[in-house]
Amino acid sequence: MVGSDYSHTPGSHGGIIPNIIVKVPEGAFDDGARAALGKGIHTAVKAVEGWGDDPRQEVLTWVLVEEVKQGCFFAGGTDQTSRIIPVIVFLYPPAGVIDEAGRAEAVRRIHQVVAGAKPPNDPRRVATSIMVWDVTDGTWGANGELWRLTDFARAAGYKHLQHLCEPGATRIAP
Repeated sequence: MVGSDYSHTPGSHGGIIPNIIVKVPEGAFDDGARAALGKGIHTAVKAVEGWGDDPRQEVLTWVLVEEVKQGCFFAGGTDQTSRIIPVIVFLYPPAGVIDEAGRAEAVRRIHQVVAGAKPPNDPRRVATSIMVWDVTDGTWGANGELWRLTDFARAAGYKHLQHLCEPGATRIAP
């Protein structure tokens, strides 16, 4: 995407950043709670990554909430889902977007979202395992094109990375 003018709507070219995969025990979160997880985690990561203010940049983040079949979630070699609600979150931002303090803040915010989405009548506590795995520059492909940090900075409008872009590179046509 180097050299693109980004004058078309984000998402139409496939720059999906970051990807966030959330694994929850089957049935632990109803439809409304899963929707709250998707929206809340999206909002938490947006705050940490410092996206631009254009609402069309919202579609650049994908959150997948995936249910893990009963009897397939183990802790200490046994199924602990009768005692806890284990939730695994994989956050894949482009390398260079989130620093160490930002990763700590992302983990804190994501845990808060997960705990807040737990059904109020469920007595089990939420236990999260959150991994922030930076995707090495030049190794992220979207819709057949390889992206670099400058491409992401242009498309997402990362406020703290605009020094990487030429003037006007974050312009997005209607």
